[in-house]
Amino acid sequence: MAENGIRLVVGLGNPGPRYELTRHNVGYWFVEDLAAHNGGRFRLESKFHGLLCRVLVCGRDLRLLKPITFMNRSGQSLVAVSRFFDIPPEQVLVAHDELDLPVGTLRLKHGGGHAGHNGLRDLINLLGTRHFWRLRIGIDHPEDRGQVVNYVLGRPSRDEEGRIRDALDVAEDSMADVIAGEFQKAMNRLHSAL
Repeated sequence: MAENGIRLVVGLGNPGPRYELTRHNVGYWFVEDLAAHNGGRFRLESKFHGLLCRVLVCGRDLRLLKPITFMNRSGQSLVAVSRFFDIPPEQVLVAHDELDLPVGTLRLKHGGGHAGHNGLRDLINLLGTRHFWRLRIGIDHPEDRGQVVNYVLGRPSRDEEGRIRDALDVAEDSMADVIAGEFQKAMNRLHSAL
């Protein structure tokens, strides 16, 4: 079933120390953890407009990508990598922050819209399809809709960060199933984690 599994995991975020620990960068956190725990190291690949890492997870080849084009231009990096390595959208997992889920909640889904997320909007636009996998990482929603930008570009509280990091550990533990294309099995585990 490897041909139906995930070959590329893209963590969405903004480059630079100013954004490193913000809610909008939880996708970066996820791929950084995957790299660290599987002996990988990110390298700047200017032709891909991103930082790329190759690891073996459960004996399977997996590429990890951190676009460095800023969130609203994430598609440029993903399209460059997926075309170069001939990875179709259905073998791509995009890890991103999700305002519509409570802090530390995880959801794995295939397809769907962008729900106002600028990174997803750009990916869908440049890929020309919505049919890729998403790991939605809950960061909750500010009470005032006018505060969304400041909220996502702000740092979570220590408690919130702990819950997000715990959730990312669960997501990482589910990657063997995701890579193998056992998506329902992964969903059952991820969706019951909180």
